[in-house]
Amino acid sequence: MHPSFIKAKIFASLALIIMTVAFTLPMIAFHGTLNKIDEGKSDEVTSIAKSVWNLYNQGRYKSVTTPKEAHNDLEKMIESSSEIGVASLPIWAVSLEAPNYPKEAFPEGIPVFFHFDGYSGEVHEMNTINHYVGMDPMWVGGHFERNISIYALLLLSLLMILFIAYDVKILSYAMLIPASLPILFIADYSYWLYWFGHNLHDWGAFKIKPFMPTVFGDGKIAQFTTHSYPTIGFYLIVVIALLSLLAFFAKQKALKATADAS
Repeated sequence: MHPSFIKAKIFASLALIIMTVAFTLPMIAFHGTLNKIDEGKSDEVTSIAKSVWNLYNQGRYKSVTTPKEAHNDLEKMIESSSEIGVASLPIWAVSLEAPNYPKEAFPEGIPVFFHFDGYSGEVHEMNTINHYVGMDPMWVGGHFERNISIYALLLLSLLMILFIAYDVKILSYAMLIPASLPILFIADYSYWLYWFGHNLHDWGAFKIKPFMPTVFGDGKIAQFTTHSYPTIGFYLIVVIALLSLLAFFAKQKALKATADAS
């Protein structure tokens, strides 16, 4: 076997492992759990969902209204009616600062974290702020993307497994999909920011002109200071993208070498 075939398999395997551990596994284990909690069916939440959520939420942000004894314990979070986010790793973080949200109460501002399959952080508070300026609640945007995310990652995982198992030229192009994940996420995220900022409603107590929220960096909206930055999940999908590109080019090199040799 050509050495580049081995390199391609190694790079693709590493990308698959990172994607599985960071996103696919927690998304599968926690799938539908928030719906059960919202519907008052917390007794139907599986022990696997609880264990996975507890593991993945170690050290992650919890709402300031969450009792400290409930941190990292989904069962106690449910009992205390605390705000619960999804289990997968967050990809992007946004926070707002305003005079009516003092640093003593909200030392990190009002933070919200965006995931492939949902949100975490001060989601309720952020939706309250959005309503104040006539903006839809966050769940209105990206509804389709959140619903298909788990199936898209499972399909992508299958393609990556086929790439590792078979040295067929057409399958090598499958690695260009995970290679594009950072660009796809930023493009979709930017689109929805634009949509929210340009579809304001009259119900807002504070009237502002249509605007483009800050995608990356610091910005200003009315009396709010905004911060928008990538977080751990985004850095991991960048790593996945780089490994996928390395796998693609390694296999292309190997296929060319074996074709020339024959």
